[in-house]
Amino acid sequence: MKKLGWIGIVLVFVFSLAACGSQNPQDMVSEALGVDASTGSAMSSMDTHSGNGDGTSCVVLHFDGNEMIKQIKADDVWKSFPLDETVQTLVYGISDETSSVGPFLTDEDGKALVPEIANGYYRLIDRQVEQGEATGADILSRASFNFTVGIYDTDTNTLYCCELDT
Repeated sequence: MKKLGWIGIVLVFVFSLAACGSQNPQDMVSEALGVDASTGSAMSSMDTHSGNGDGTSCVVLHFDGNEMIKQIKADDVWKSFPLDETVQTLVYGISDETSSVGPFLTDEDGKALVPEIANGYYRLIDRQVEQGEATGADILSRASFNFTVGIYDTDTNTLYCCELDT
């Protein structure tokens, strides 16, 4: 009987530790993009990262007030639309008469995770290099990717936070 009591205590402790380690979508976005996303309502969340760390994730949050846009406008790491060529390629892809590149942030069917957005702000975080050592322009010439993109749609008050790790 004493053995069952100890096993129960150990199981409660293990499950408590596991629960402490999990993050909700708002916390994940806050940490990834350096904003307070706690007031956002989760619209969707997907993650294909495997045990080796490779994969794609995308969290979509909707905001009712104007707190998020205030944060974004106050932080100079966010840029206003239009997207630069690197982010355009990573999120939607680019093509010309002879070739096409991207998109890289896609679902399992190869469709872009972020819908076309006309007005907004974006932030690219290159997690493959040391902070402040690269502009992100060289991302497209690499053999692997480790980046986070945040895109805020000002028409719908929707924040997309997507990551790719290869």
